[in-house]
Formats: sequence, C-alpha cells, structure tokens
Amino acid sequence: MAKWRQRTANPLSQDIQDQFQLSPFAAKLFALRGKTTAEEINWWLNATENDLADPSLMHDMDQAVARIEQAIDHGEKITIYGDYDADGMTATAILMETLGILGADVHFFIPNRFRDGYGPNMACYQQLVANGTKLIITVDNGVTGAEEVAYAKKHGVDTIVTDHHTFQAVKPDCAALLHCNYPGQAYPFDDYCGAGVAYTLARALMQDPMPELLDLALIGTIGDMVKVSGEGHIIVKQGLKRLNQTERLGLRALIKQAGLTPGQINETDVGFAIAPRLNAVGRLGDARLAVELLLTDNEEQAADLAKQVEDLNNQRKELTDQVYQSALQQVQANNWGTKHTLTLYDPNWHEGVLGLVANKICRELGKPVVLLTRGKSGELKGSGRALAGFNLFDALHPLKEKLLTHFGGHDYACGLSLAPDNLADLRTAFEASYHRPQVPTEDYDFQLDASQVNNATLADLALVGPFGTDNPQPVFQLQWPQVTSSQLMGAGHDHLRLTCQGLQIIGFGYGYLQKLLPLVKHLYIHLENNYWRGQNRVQAQICGVEYGVPAAWQNRSIIDLRFDNHQLDLADRYLFFDEANIVKAESLWQLDPDKVDLVANYQTSGERVSLVDAPHNRDELDQALQQDYDLLYLRFSLDNLPVKTLPQQAEFAQVWHYVVQHPGLKLSDYRQVGPYLGLSAESIFFILRVFFQLGLLDFTGKQVTAKTGQKVSSLTASSYYSATQSQLNFVTQLRTMPTAQLMAYAKRWNY
Repeated sequence: MAKWRQRTANPLSQDIQDQFQLSPFAAKLFALRGKTTAEEINWWLNATENDLADPSLMHDMDQAVARIEQAIDHGEKITIYGDYDADGMTATAILMETLGILGADVHFFIPNRFRDGYGPNMACYQQLVANGTKLIITVDNGVTGAEEVAYAKKHGVDTIVTDHHTFQAVKPDCAALLHCNYPGQAYPFDDYCGAGVAYTLARALMQDPMPELLDLALIGTIGDMVKVSGEGHIIVKQGLKRLNQTERLGLRALIKQAGLTPGQINETDVGFAIAPRLNAVGRLGDARLAVELLLTDNEEQAADLAKQVEDLNNQRKELTDQVYQSALQQVQANNWGTKHTLTLYDPNWHEGVLGLVANKICRELGKPVVLLTRGKSGELKGSGRALAGFNLFDALHPLKEKLLTHFGGHDYACGLSLAPDNLADLRTAFEASYHRPQVPTEDYDFQLDASQVNNATLADLALVGPFGTDNPQPVFQLQWPQVTSSQLMGAGHDHLRLTCQGLQIIGFGYGYLQKLLPLVKHLYIHLENNYWRGQNRVQAQICGVEYGVPAAWQNRSIIDLRFDNHQLDLADRYLFFDEANIVKAESLWQLDPDKVDLVANYQTSGERVSLVDAPHNRDELDQALQQDYDLLYLRFSLDNLPVKTLPQQAEFAQVWHYVVQHPGLKLSDYRQVGPYLGLSAESIFFILRVFFQLGLLDFTGKQVTAKTGQKVSSLTASSYYSATQSQLNFVTQLRTMPTAQLMAYAKRWNY
C-alpha cells in the first residue's frame, strides 16, 4: 500500500502563462514537471526532429559512417544483427530501410530467444562470417560481445556496435561503438533505446532528420521504457504524428488487427497494443516475421503477416493464462502462500511468457516471484519480478557464482538459469534473502474537482505529454468521491466502473472496491481520452486509493469489514488471535510490525483496532471484545484451520483406498496425489492425520502404511477431527452472520 505525496513547485509567472496561452491547469502541470522558463516550454511545445542534436557528436559516429560508406562503395555484404523484442525489431527495420535507400547489399539476422539467447552469440557470428558477411552492424545489443566481435575481426569481418545497454568490464574491439551513454561523449542525450541509436545513425548516414523513420523509433522508445523527456520527447511526440498517418503497410495492418483507430493512437496504445504484439512474435516464434511486417511494401503480404502476429499474440495471451493458473495451483497445493518469496518450476511452462506471468503473480500475491522451466539444454531458465521496495537484483546477484549459471537484470526484474540440482537451494536462498520492503511513495499532482473535468482538460493535458519514463502521467486526487453509480466488469467481476460527478472512472483490478466505496477518502486517477463511436470523451482510470472513516460514521464504535479481503490502512493496531496468522498477514498486506500485536498481549486503550483473524472459539472473541477501544474494525479474514471445509466421508474412503493400494509412499509424496484424487493437498493431509490419530496408519521410516486390521466406529472418535469440526462451525458462523446480529453481540461489551 503506497504512501501518497503531493508534488510541489513554484507557479509559472503570469507572463509565461500569457505568452503561451496556458490555462491554470496546464501551467500548474508544467511547473510541477520543472518546466518554468519560456525557453523550456517553447522547446517542449514546438521542437521537432530538426531540433535534434548533430548525430556526429555521438562517439565514433564519423568512423561508423565512413565504414558503412566504404562497404556500400565496395559492394560488401552487410548484416544487421538485431534483437527479438520490439526495440530490436524496429531498430533493425530502421537500418534496413536506410541502407536499402543507399543501395547497400544489406541483410538482417534476429537471434532466436530459445536457441540463441539474447545478444551476441558465437555460433551466430560464426554463421555470419561463413555466409560472406563483411560488415556486421549490431542494434540494441553488442556491448557484451567482446569475444564474438574479436572472432569476426580475426576472420576479416568488421563490426559496428550500436547499443544502449550497460557496458561490461571489457568493451568490444570494433570498428565503431555507438552508444547513447558513452562516457565523456559530446552528444547531449543519454537515454535512447536501441531504435533511438539506430535512428541517430540513420540521420548521420542520410544527412537528414529522416522523419519517415520516427514511427519506428517511437515504438522502440515506448516498448523499451526509456526516457520520453529530452530528445525522447521529440521522438515520441513527432513519432505519434507519423504513426497516426503512417504509410507503412505493415504498421497499418497491425493497427487494424489491434482494433486501433488511425488519428487517435496515443503513447498508451503503443505501449499496450502495438509493442506487445511485436514482442509476442519474439516470445513465441521467429522475430524475422515482425521485421518483415515492418518493411513490407506489399499490401497482401502485410495483411497476412499482421494476421500471423495477431495469432501469436492471442497464443501468448492463452499461454500466459495457462501458466498463471498452473503457477497459482502450485502455490496452493504446496501451501506456499505463507512464504515471503516464491520460486516456482514446471518443465512444461513456455519460457517465452514466464516474465509476463511472474509480473502478474507478483502483483496478485504481493511478493517477489521467480518462475522457471526446463530449457532445451536441460538447464532451468526463467524470470523473476518484484514490486517496488524489494530489490530483486540485490537479492539474487550474490547467488550468481554459487547457484546460477546466468543472471542479469535490474532492481525489479531479472532473467536467470541454473542446474536442476540447485533448485531447492535457490528456493531456500531466495527466501532467506527476503526483507520487509519499504513502503513505496507515490507522487500525485494536485486535487481535482471531478465536475470540472471535460474535453478541454484533455487538450491541456496533451500539451504536457506525451507521457512515459521521466515524464510521468499526471495523477490527480479526488477527495471523498461522490459516486452516483458503480458497476462490476469483466468475466470475474475483477474490474469496476464508477460515475463520479459526471466523470466516468475505470478501475482495472479494483472490483473489490465496490463494497468499500463509503470508506474511500482519496481516489487517485489518471485522465485519458476515451474514443468511442467517433466521439472523444474524457474518462479516468484508478491508480491508487486511500481509505478513511467518513463523517457520517464518526459516531460508530464498531465497523463491520468482514466482506473485504484487502487490509485497509485505517487502524492504529492490528490484533491477531493466532501468531501463525501474523506471518500470513505480513506476506499478504505488508503490515507495519510496530502496529501488530496478539489479542492476548494487548493492554493499550483508546486506539482504533482491527481484529484481523478469526478467534478459535467464543471465549477468545469475548476476551477481545472486553478491551477499551476507540473504534473496532471486525475482519476475521484469516485463520489457521487445517482445511476450509471438512472432507466428506466418501473422500475419507477414497484416500483410504489409495493408501492401501500404494503402500510405502512417503508423506511428502502425497502432495502430488491431489490432482489424481481431485482433492486439495490440505484435505489429503487432514485425512491422513485423522487416520493416524485413529490408529489406522503407520509412519515407520517416514513411509505411510495402512493398518488394515483396525476398525473404527466413527470419524468423531478423533479428537482432532472433532476439534476442527467445532472450530470450522464457529468461524463459519462468525463470518456469515448478519451484520446486525454481530453488532448486537459485540455491543454487549459496553459499546
């Protein structure tokens, strides 16, 4: 749960507001983004590709141009060595098109994610040398290829490296090295993506701004999440203009497949509709297909290739959902929900979607996740993700030499591989690396009156965009939003649509909020354009929530929150009946340890208190209700019960027959039996424990063996079964009784 902080800045002078005819809304946003002078605002509003820096200022640019011109003059075979993501594909297309115009004998090579891996690959360089290539130009990769570049040079092949990734200890000995962040270079912008560097090389080769390439550079920039400030602002702003009227047959076919409307495409559409479709090709298939789509000048071929891309994207969605559901089942079957980290493995998972699924599970369960599958070489390969506040790179990097054969990434995402024998050790080490994440701080711009938002607001917003890395989309605060209607959306009712003072608000993943609307003190939103049936209309999207107790509830002493599965930050103290549930709660909600206590130990008075988990019995509940609270929130959302529902007699019989027919299995083996019997692991272990207490099982040598000669008249002869049955009945009654009845019972204790 993020902490929200308002951005602050000195206001723009009235002279500047008048000079650029800025509304108070736009002027405030410019000030909050540090653009306070006439020069800065004029550049932001009016700069074009003609205002980009001289490409010759980039390190080695003159050498790169000279070597390429030499190759063209001598008819040498040139190969663009690209990458299989949207940035690498667009960078490849930029140089293919540019060198094609110059009459070069130019070809391209895209490594295969599964066969070749990312970046320079010795076998691939050997293949290029063998096929007659005389000049290799890398795009979106190359700085890690010292060995591969040296091999090419030894065999008479020059390499020009164009890249934007982090330098390694040894730089490649190449004919030229173009990098947006080369130390000490004169070029003024330091955060191009691969397509941005390729576009800079194209400008140098053509001695022209090459605006026709901006639609490709835009896609790479948004897809790789580099800065959209500085020169990135020009590429994205001018690139969107080109994209919305693009003549590229492939992009037009792709736009049509994505259901986008030319003339209405914005940076969000690029990031969530266009780039993911290109990335899907590299995740599941041969990325050459996407480059051919970007370069084709045949309308029929463009339609066919775009359809193939769309099919791969749909397949990517299906695989992502399949792996996601399988991973969640694995967490449940192994009772790993209480762990602080998750390391999940399945040899049948598709490697190409593991990063997407890891990100989804990380956000769903709120904990760092590593997902692994078996690669063709037999090694385990996969991806990791973490939320802000937990540095995944720092947690796993120390394991690189001990357990991992490959590791790379940044603060919240990584890729890794390891030998199968090291899986258990990785799982243990990852869990041991866990520390409580710092609560992230999110910034918002200012409070907004929903009734004042209209299409003119969108026009003002557009002046400050496009938005992305280093120019974040503005966030606005609605205080005690006046909701006039709410509706759940999606197959699983996971999403929410609200109307607030005439403003339509969408909340993806906020379906749970419908029951909590009276407690929403602050709603944090983005504003966006909703183009529907030929009309533009402003709408908002929820990006955060803060809760509070409304004035109408101030006289209440008890509030029923049993219907909510999300922990609201409303209490001074979070009390638990069972210490084991504290671990679960910390994993689920990242509660402040200073606010957590056991009911049995609590001796303070006059606080706002939340009873988080369910008591084991009525006596424990009564003890908790006798305390002196200022305000009491009743949750009862967690428990430490061995099962959620008691297994039926037929299920006991089913497990008994399985034990009899499979003597000698270890207890741990029964975790794998659930899918076969159609039972959860927790139900199977509950049944086994009841059988053991009844004297029907033997665990000699950790093996489970049935004692077939024993007879039992009833399951209730097991005190464990009876106690669980009693507690289940009590907890179920506590969670399901009507609010009025629960309030009446609680108020017996002087409320």
